[in-house]
Amino acid sequence: MTPFHPSRRRWLLGAAAVGATAAADLLPGAPLATLARAADGFQDFFEGPPVKDYPLRRISDHVWMVWTPDGFPTPENQGMMANVVFVVTRDGVVVLDSGGSLQIGRMAIRRIRTVTDRPVVAVFNSHYHGDHWLGNQAFREAYGEQLPIYALPECMREIAGVQGNLWRSLLERWTNGATLGTQIVAPNRPVEPGATMRFGDVTLRLHHYGAAHTPCDLCVEVVEDRVTHVGDVAMHRRIANMDDGSYVGTFRTFDALEANTRTRVWIPGHGDAGADLLRENRELFEGIYRPCEQAVKDGVPLEQAKALVLADPRVRKYAATTQGFESNIGKYTSLAYLEAERESF
Repeated sequence: MTPFHPSRRRWLLGAAAVGATAAADLLPGAPLATLARAADGFQDFFEGPPVKDYPLRRISDHVWMVWTPDGFPTPENQGMMANVVFVVTRDGVVVLDSGGSLQIGRMAIRRIRTVTDRPVVAVFNSHYHGDHWLGNQAFREAYGEQLPIYALPECMREIAGVQGNLWRSLLERWTNGATLGTQIVAPNRPVEPGATMRFGDVTLRLHHYGAAHTPCDLCVEVVEDRVTHVGDVAMHRRIANMDDGSYVGTFRTFDALEANTRTRVWIPGHGDAGADLLRENRELFEGIYRPCEQAVKDGVPLEQAKALVLADPRVRKYAATTQGFESNIGKYTSLAYLEAERESF
């Protein structure tokens, strides 16, 4: 793999700046937004370097995972911090989350082709955070404009709107430009919770139970294999981003998934798959949320809630092995406290 040297980053950004200047020369008097779009299009001309091949893990008879040990995007991992899962069916391959860039999507396709020569016939996006769908472009590039890319309707709107542009920019910044060239390819087929879809010899059942990690999380059950891909509703050894989510909604989703599936293995968007994933996530989240809930009931102010959370044995159990714990526990305690206040009314 050719390293993405900082000097190349500076050259690319300089070229993009030249593009902006050229746009201004070609479009004198044009509004700033028009010039920005022109410069952005010029930047699309450049691409970051390829992503190295990541390991494959076979989860069950039909299900495989392109696995990454990293929980957060860096220049070194080029944004590869979310698992790409695929299901090999008699009719073709179904992809569950496409990765965080054009380059990651291309790498995932290379890995899929080491398992089967069947084409990808569908992609599902679990939610609107870009590390899970910015790879859509690679799959459309390889399998055609009409490739079905499925998501919940609200997720489709978010990706086609503010979240799409936001996440594309964030991944470029976090990786020092390694994801350059990635374009927004939004899902093109809406799905509804409770739907069952058949792909050859495999049945997929779709689950959504309200806001959890985000307002529009799609969990995909591979019925015959008793495996469910939960996206970021649950993570392994990583503290979940709850900025757009709900602790109470996450507990509700866990309850519903356990009641409505016969799952033996849960696959997260980040970390390892396993039978205990929901139980472990529930334990950590209960350790964060319940002390905040009690603090609200007792009139304990927010400033003192973090100490209560850190003292909880459920939190102490997972703190040392959870990526991002130290940098995020303060914020997620605040989010839990604010949600407990809303729930108390």
